[in-house]
Amino acid sequence: MRVSINISPEHKEPHAVIYADRMTDEIRRASDILGGDGSLPVTAQKDERTVILKPEEIYMVRVEEKDTVIYGRTEKYLSRKRLYELSDMLGPGFFRISKGTLVNMSYLDSVEPGFGGTMLLKLKNGSRDYISRKFLPDFKRQLGL
Repeated sequence: MRVSINISPEHKEPHAVIYADRMTDEIRRASDILGGDGSLPVTAQKDERTVILKPEEIYMVRVEEKDTVIYGRTEKYLSRKRLYELSDMLGPGFFRISKGTLVNMSYLDSVEPGFGGTMLLKLKNGSRDYISRKFLPDFKRQLGL
């Protein structure tokens, strides 16, 4: 695919146009990335299968004993990717609450005081984790608290 970029002060908002003789998977992926929130699908393992998850299907990602575990509504999956790679792929709807945990902000259920200056975060699927003190100020700012 050939790409051209035109930078000019007259363009106040980015605008992309793709010229093609037919719709292809490559054009569809480019359109999804450019027109969406920048998130990408994630591959993960469940039993002996590889599954493809959309970011909206993921509630939480957590590192557990050196494994990257992805929590869906009712299922758990293993990922071969590191947490920072998944953070880049999942986009701005996900927020880091500790060194080893990302949460999908769309599925927050409640937050309550924890121990030692932390807060306990609960998700709508029943998953829970503590927001570490290091990430708490950014989290509060994200929620407008």
